[in-house]
Amino acid sequence: MDSKYSLVETSNILSPAMLVYRDIVNRNLRKMIAIAGDVRRLRPHCKTHKMPAVTRIELGLGITKHKCATFAEAEMLADCGVMDIFLAYNLVGPNIQRAVKFLQKYPDVKFAVTADDAVMIASLSDAMTTAGKLIQVLLDIDPGLHRTGVLPGPQAAELYQQIVDAPGLEPGGFHLYDGQNHQMNLAERTAAVMSGWNGAARLRDEFVRRGWAVPRIVCGGTGSFPIFAKLDDPAVELAPGTCVFHDSGYGASFPDMDFEPAVVMLTRVISRPSADRLTCDLGNKSVASDPPKGQRVTIPDLPDAVQVLHNEEHLVLQTPLADRYKPGDELLAIPKHVCPTSALHKQAYVIEGGRVVEMWDVTARDRFLTI
Repeated sequence: MDSKYSLVETSNILSPAMLVYRDIVNRNLRKMIAIAGDVRRLRPHCKTHKMPAVTRIELGLGITKHKCATFAEAEMLADCGVMDIFLAYNLVGPNIQRAVKFLQKYPDVKFAVTADDAVMIASLSDAMTTAGKLIQVLLDIDPGLHRTGVLPGPQAAELYQQIVDAPGLEPGGFHLYDGQNHQMNLAERTAAVMSGWNGAARLRDEFVRRGWAVPRIVCGGTGSFPIFAKLDDPAVELAPGTCVFHDSGYGASFPDMDFEPAVVMLTRVISRPSADRLTCDLGNKSVASDPPKGQRVTIPDLPDAVQVLHNEEHLVLQTPLADRYKPGDELLAIPKHVCPTSALHKQAYVIEGGRVVEMWDVTARDRFLTI
């Protein structure tokens, strides 16, 4: 294992454990700012870390605008002192009244959400006017992911006009998330990202000619972040998320991005069931299970080990090096997808100089805090 992940004392670390290397977090954040070119262009997504401690580090670096996906994350950000919060999620059902309650609890926070449906927009307008509140709404534009949003065109114009005209709503611009772009080749990824951007930019220009304000286009995620960062457009807000912690999945998908994994999992061998197998306590309740089975972690000290079983509390590795390990021995593993991994842990052990120096709460791992 790389020496930057050294651990001097582990006897008080309960495994499986999420370890956060603070120095690497700081390096990743400073690299993120350098890529953006100006800290004011950044609106990082907190879904990766979900931690007040990381939010406060970002605020200390001058990152004042933040993005989230749940009301728990929005509350966590507001409680840390973030005054400009974008909840990049379409509100339906009880979440519309939760937006009202959020504005009532945090009246000084500039708060925005997304929408892509006429009934949704009308319901949000009714709730805001009844409460005497104002909320910014960004039109969710679909650049090809086909998860949410509308394609640039007549329907997008109709919806944006509805936002412009609706009482209680303020047009906030566009949300443009292109999570489908995972091309390893940077030139191919750039072409795909720019195709989505060009459609949104043309739509923005059309709306501005109509006299509609389009103050921002919140662009992309980590994979497209460096590409959007090269755009010289004052409306662009950059919304990387994963790069604050990074992971082995993004490391493999985007070799051009020079971030370092800041989170590793400490696991212990609990059994040697056969001559070529060892079983660890890194079950799928402690590391994200959305990557395919067998590919959920990278184990630097056993790079060729086959992950043959992954159950709730067990990870079984098949390797000719199994005889080097006995129950109680420790391994470090880098998660392939760190964002849902952090949601599986109530706290993270913060490592500095090879030692645990504090614990960070993963406050926004829950769906509900107070609102």
